Amino acid sequence: MAKKGQTFSTYTEEVKREVVRLKLEEGWSYRQLRERFGIKSDAQIAEWVKKVMNNESFEDLRGQWNKRHFNSLEEENAYLKAQVEYPKKAQSKSTWEGVVLKAERFQIIDQLRKKHPLAWLLKIGEVSKAGYYKWRNRRSKRSIRMEEDVLLKEHILAIYKLHPYYGYKRMRRALFREGIVVNHKRVRRLMRELGIKSVIRKKRPFYGRRGSVVFPNVLNREFFAENRFEKLVTDITYVRVGDNFAYLSAVLDLYNNEIVAWQLSERNDLELVLNTLKQLEGKPFAKNALIHSDQGFQYTTKAYENHVKELKIQGSHSRKGNCHDNACIECFFSHLKTEKLYLVRPKTLEEAYQAVQEYIEFYNNDRFQEKFKGLSPIEYREKAAA
Repeated sequence: MAKKGQTFSTYTEEVKREVVRLKLEEGWSYRQLRERFGIKSDAQIAEWVKKVMNNESFEDLRGQWNKRHFNSLEEENAYLKAQVEYPKKAQSKSTWEGVVLKAERFQIIDQLRKKHPLAWLLKIGEVSKAGYYKWRNRRSKRSIRMEEDVLLKEHILAIYKLHPYYGYKRMRRALFREGIVVNHKRVRRLMRELGIKSVIRKKRPFYGRRGSVVFPNVLNREFFAENRFEKLVTDITYVRVGDNFAYLSAVLDLYNNEIVAWQLSERNDLELVLNTLKQLEGKPFAKNALIHSDQGFQYTTKAYENHVKELKIQGSHSRKGNCHDNACIECFFSHLKTEKLYLVRPKTLEEAYQAVQEYIEFYNNDRFQEKFKGLSPIEYREKAAA
């Protein structure tokens, strides 16, 4: 008979078989058996009953391996040494931490396999060979993806230095133009990790009802043009120069959003507009060509009306306080300021002129647009002409 307080390993095989006999043959309860033999838990009794019913030995074989697997005493000692070096805590089968502990086991096995055979380590860690190699393959893929992310971040930072206003959509298009095909979600994640954000331009909705007495609204928000110099839009915007302002007048061709004429001046007057129109002289205007503007004071003068007639094109005006028909040129001005002028902050008129010239050249030749499937205005024009 076992004394009260004995541990699982101190019960003799005779005591265990007697407990099982009383349980199965005489129908003793768990409580009676615990009090009679000093057993601490019902789980011990249930385990013994299970072993007897399955014809298993009562010997505790956890962490051991049958000696027939070893060819010599030295090999058995090497296996026991591997057991000692393998952390016992990593052998836990806790269901609460099962996933984490299994990954830890694979990692420990990967570290020890240079010193001990893999089969021994898998046996000690109680994991499968297929599971270990699956873990290794996934780790290799993760490592490759991390290396790719590092290279992508370098490309993104290089593009960001040139264009710090790009969002993830334009950044993805810029990478595509460099031959790097990548999902937009991945670009967004990497930009978020780098702390890069796009420049959000302020929306300015205005509404009005009064039409022009000089020109009707011929454009009427029909921005598509089949030919060059068929539909032009023009407007004036201010450019901050130090503590003062300069004024930029520009003309945009709706066929490919190309800037076809522009003028920078210290004065916002009629001469600024007329000098811009002079740059259109001799252009190959399409049939029924038109030029659209808002009802600024320069565009409602008789001199402007006469100059438009001299160009043999039709004038068009938006309603007062309504910028929807002139949205394309307004959009260009917004990009010019957020992508160039707000970054360089020119102090003199010469610096402002150079900044505007550089951006318009970039805009026409290199700034790709989703409307043209990633082509710049001039690239689109040349491709259409080919």
